This record gives sequence, C-alpha cells and structure tokens, in this order.
Amino acid sequence: MGVFSFAAVALPLLLAIFSGAVNACSPSEREALLTLSSSLKEPYLGIFDSWQQGTDCCSSWYGISCDPTTHQVTDVSLRGESEDPILQKLGHSKSGYMTGWINPSICQLDKLNTLIIADWKGIAGEIPPCVAELPNLRVLDLIGNSLTGKIPEQIGNLQKLTVLNLADNKLTGEIPSSIVQLSSLKHLDLSNNLLAGEIPANFGNLKMLSRALLSRNQLTGTIPTSIGNMYRLADLDLAMNKLSGQIPAQLGKMKVLATLNLDNNMFSGAIPPAVMGNSGVGILNFSRNSLEGNIPDVFGPKSYYMVLDLSFNNLKGPVPKSLSSAKYVGHLDLSHNHLCGEIPVGTPFDHLEASSFDGNDCLCGNPLKTC
Repeated sequence: MGVFSFAAVALPLLLAIFSGAVNACSPSEREALLTLSSSLKEPYLGIFDSWQQGTDCCSSWYGISCDPTTHQVTDVSLRGESEDPILQKLGHSKSGYMTGWINPSICQLDKLNTLIIADWKGIAGEIPPCVAELPNLRVLDLIGNSLTGKIPEQIGNLQKLTVLNLADNKLTGEIPSSIVQLSSLKHLDLSNNLLAGEIPANFGNLKMLSRALLSRNQLTGTIPTSIGNMYRLADLDLAMNKLSGQIPAQLGKMKVLATLNLDNNMFSGAIPPAVMGNSGVGILNFSRNSLEGNIPDVFGPKSYYMVLDLSFNNLKGPVPKSLSSAKYVGHLDLSHNHLCGEIPVGTPFDHLEASSFDGNDCLCGNPLKTC
C-alpha cells in the first residue's frame, strides 16, 4: 500500500476516533451520574445496566440525553410508570420500584433542563437543596416517591422552570414563599403530601400558571385574593385541606378557569354569585364545607357543568330555577343541606336520582315525594 493510500485510510479513521472522544460526555458529568446511580437501587428492570464506567453517557445510557453540540447532559428522565419497553419486562399491569435517595451529585449537571425521577415509590430522603441552583432547569418532576423534608427554600431561583411536580410524596413544612418568583411556571402539582401553613399571599404572581394542584395536604388559612390575577389558570384544586374563610369572589372573573375543587375544607359564608355564574367552569366541587345562604340563582344558557357538587354544607332556600336553563348539567349533588321547596321540573332534573337531593329539610317533587 502506498503512502497516499495509507493516509487516505488512516486519516478518516483517526478523525473518527478523535471525534468520538470529543463527542463523549465529560468525565465529571459521567462521575456525577454514576454517583447518583450508586445511591439508587432498582432490582428488577436493570435501569442502570447501561450506566457503565468508560462508556459514553450521551449515546448509550438509559434515560440520559445530551446537547448535540456541547455534549453536556441536558435531560435525566427515569420514570417508573411509562410506555417505555424496559417496563414491559414486568408486564403491562406492573410498574417499577426503586429505593435509595437522590444524591446531590445531580447538581453538578449545570446544563440540566429536565430532571425526572418519578413513580418509583420507594425513593426516600430529601430533595437536594442544590437543585434550586440549576439555572437551566425547566422540568422538575419527582412525583410518586417517598421523599421527605421540605421543598427547597430557594426554589424560586429557577426562573426557567415550567413544570414543578412533587405530588404523591411525604413532604412537610410550608410552601416556600419564593415559589411566587417562578415567573415561567405553567404546571404546579404539590398534591398528596403533608404540607402545612398558608398558601403564599402573592400566589397570584404566577401569571403563567395553568394548573395549581395543592389538594390532600394540611394547608390552613384562606385562599389568597391574588389568585384572581391568574388569567391563565384553568385548574385549581385545593380539596382535602384545612382551608377556611370565604370563597373569594375574584374566582368568578377568571375567564379560563374550568375546574374548581374546594371540597373537604372549612370554607364558610355564602357562595359568591360571580363564582357560580362563571360560565367557563365545568367542574365545581364545594362539597363538605360549612357554606351558608342560598344557592345563587345565576345559571343560564352558557352554564355547562359536568360536575356540580354542593353537598354536605349548610345551604338553605330553594333549588335555583335557573338551573333549568343551563346548557348541560351532568352530575348534580345538592344532598345534605337545608334546602326547601319544590324541585324544578324539566332538564336537568328529569334525569337525576333521589340521591342528588337526599338529606335536606323539606325538598319535594320528582325524584322525591310529591309536594
């Protein structure tokens, strides 16, 4: 083989080898990920089998993605319940199980956009406070584990964060006041934890938020009136807490609000007519509170309720006749109040059962006894 032909073969080979070395993830990021995996134990699926010393974490490691130009780690995505084929090893009805804790080494990945370690059930320990120092983080999803301790106090530093999902854990303490600084946040789910204290007064500063899910905690105090400023909010779920005071009338001005769950709290006072008359709300559950007064007679052709549940309160007076003019009412529950008078006739009352009206003072008419 001549010199020219040898060079023609060798040079591309050397370039390929050199390029492969350059394109590999950095040793420091590889070590950070290996330290993370050493803190987690996943006995069934072999999630970490591909995480091996001396291999490229950008090209071959399960759940890891990198920037194609800089080759820095941008995504760590480990879900215990997903469509991923690796989970099919357990069969369609099973989900993954992992124990251990989230090692602070994760914070060495300073270009991280997405951190998902979700639905593994057995991962315990605290959320590393240094997670709040990852300036590029857009998604933080740690749902469905057994995490304890507090939400990092400086969580508000994550100015690019759009999704914060810490639901279904055992987190304690208060919602950090800095959370209202998350100006890009669109989805907030802190439900089913042990969080206490009040909802931050400036919660309404989260102008981009579309879903605020805070149910099944131990939150106290009132609903901040600033929530009325959240013009993009579509779902507000504060159910199963210890919230009290009156329901803010400002909720009636929220044009895109579609789901409003305030059930199983200690709210009192009258239902604001503006809230009941918000034609965008399709699911409204105020059951199991201490609401008083009459049900506002403010329904009309734009009212469309898949669920309207006012049961187990102290409401009095008649069933509003304007409900007959609603475009649609699916599930209606007015039971266990102090309502009185004749149940209106026609739609939607002609398809409802007696259970929708049970336990009131003196209601009559179909589907109850005749007046």
